[in-house]
Amino acid sequence: MNRNSLTTAVVAGIAGVVGIANMANAVNLNPDGLGQTLLYPYYTVNAGQQTLLSVVNTTGNAKAVKVRFLEGYNSREVLDFNLFLSKYDVWTATVFKLSDAGVSGTGAGIFSADNSCTAPAFASGPLANGYGYQAFLHYAYTSPADGGPTGDSRTNEGHFEMISMGDIDPASNLYADITHKNGVPPDCADAEGDFEAANFGAVTVPTSGLFGAAAVVNVGHGTYYSYNADALDGFTATTLARGTGSLEPSLGNVNDANPNTATAFVFNNGSLITAVYPTNVAPSQGIDAVSAVFSANNLYNQWQSAADGSVGSDWVVTFPTKRFYVDPPNSGSKTVIAPFEKVFAKGLSCDVVGISLFDREERTTSTPTCGFSPCPPGQPPSSLCHETNVVTFGGPSILGSTLTSNIATSALGSNGWLALSFTDATHGGTTPAADPHAMRPDANGNVFYGLPVTGFEAENFVNGNVGGVLSNYSGVYRHRSSRFCLNGQAACS
Repeated sequence: MNRNSLTTAVVAGIAGVVGIANMANAVNLNPDGLGQTLLYPYYTVNAGQQTLLSVVNTTGNAKAVKVRFLEGYNSREVLDFNLFLSKYDVWTATVFKLSDAGVSGTGAGIFSADNSCTAPAFASGPLANGYGYQAFLHYAYTSPADGGPTGDSRTNEGHFEMISMGDIDPASNLYADITHKNGVPPDCADAEGDFEAANFGAVTVPTSGLFGAAAVVNVGHGTYYSYNADALDGFTATTLARGTGSLEPSLGNVNDANPNTATAFVFNNGSLITAVYPTNVAPSQGIDAVSAVFSANNLYNQWQSAADGSVGSDWVVTFPTKRFYVDPPNSGSKTVIAPFEKVFAKGLSCDVVGISLFDREERTTSTPTCGFSPCPPGQPPSSLCHETNVVTFGGPSILGSTLTSNIATSALGSNGWLALSFTDATHGGTTPAADPHAMRPDANGNVFYGLPVTGFEAENFVNGNVGGVLSNYSGVYRHRSSRFCLNGQAACS
């Protein structure tokens, strides 16, 4: 269907009730925060920080979940493992810098004080706190090399995802292995073997019901940047069971009841757009269904800064699907795929963006030629060049990021707001057809303009020691966005 109004949402709901699965199953960004797949837009261990993370199973169904960490340059995988959640279970973990824990190495690692089963187990160590850990790994970006940094420190910053592979049959050995008794699963050692037995016969199609959160914390500085994970519902109509060591399932495995399509439900200005992408083409357009629900032509948020560094803001701008368009091993193409502009090479894949900076009293300032400062040599003007980006405002990164682009704010004072534009006006074009950030059309002719993006603004206020008490404060604000979609010359509706 080409045109959809809010009545489509009602139809989809009715379809679910009467069991018309091919109408009801479509990937969507659930505003209530529950889903089959969770995307966490940022982790870091830089500058003495750790990232705390959690996932909650709100259902009475046990679940097998793939956990995957991706570095920030090109989203090459730095660690994945299987996680088994019993009914109503919670799993928590901490991502830390190895050297901060007295362990040799320049990269990141993960440990968990939680009893839920992972496969493999975190068997290195123990650390001084008594827990085993697992170091993040460099193999995916060094063999084959992708032109980016090759040191282990590349693992220190990026984003991560959790994908539900299936619900676990209550009659299976796997279910018995992982179901807590007095707070402890009885047989984590056998869980993976029982999961893979009989061609993954212990799992069924995953239901929804996961939610997650993470926080970047620096105990010494008294900062705590917490956020909720993005939740994708309707991500899969099939089981996605894979063993340890597999690079799947990934976001590219999105599917619906039709084996040849992946469908997205995208809300836009009060209307529901149904976008249907073919998966039986090379390269598959399935990933476009996920990109569609994250598509934005403008990103909005506020900023704060102070010349002495006592106040600062960072914008985390993560493109969660970018690797499927710019990295040949993930995209299946030697050339870049729209809506991105460049294949990843020499540590960069740059996309030009527009910068509209304002203070709180409607004043603005002309954007310099390069937009971001200082102007980076050899890069396009005003460009974001990584998969996980951190935009700073007139000062150093409060998150200690190494993936930064800076916007000079001195002409406007100490606070205001910013619009990052990802569409045609940014590039000097006059028609949408000239826009390099136009996604491939879906089967109905719907074209989303902009880039698939997520993230947040982090703010920090440093007061130091006030009356004998550490008085530093931090906060996080989710980005706001707008969307632009055309079907021919008409707006998608």
